[in-house]
Amino acid sequence: MISRRNVLLVSAALLAESSSSALAASRGDPIKMFDTDADGTLDLAEVKKAASALFAKLDRDHDGTLDRRELSGRLSARELAAADPDHDGTLTLDEYLAVVEQRFNAANRDNDGTLDAKELSTPAGRALLRLLR
Repeated sequence: MISRRNVLLVSAALLAESSSSALAASRGDPIKMFDTDADGTLDLAEVKKAASALFAKLDRDHDGTLDRRELSGRLSARELAAADPDHDGTLTLDEYLAVVEQRFNAANRDNDGTLDAKELSTPAGRALLRLLR
């Protein structure tokens, strides 16, 4: 005989599995995560919106900049130095968005102003995605 407790435990497990599967699916598909106009592609405005939200989340000390520690592997030391025009070892939101735009443009091989799944799967596209997740 199945107890009420067992039914609740099984139901909770199934619910957790389905919600984690949905989360994993959306995490695996950056277009689903960031495509606010649901056109199946990412434009620069959508990418910058996602990057700005991540910047705010990563800025743990709320000083308006990201240092090497806060960037946590999203940029190499060389990339950080190149993206840091004032050489203070940190990136402001504007500096971070400049790197995002540069990577967006590098991934946008067909120059149509949008990125599709194929473009995001290139090395340039993956480099951009590191700045959005």
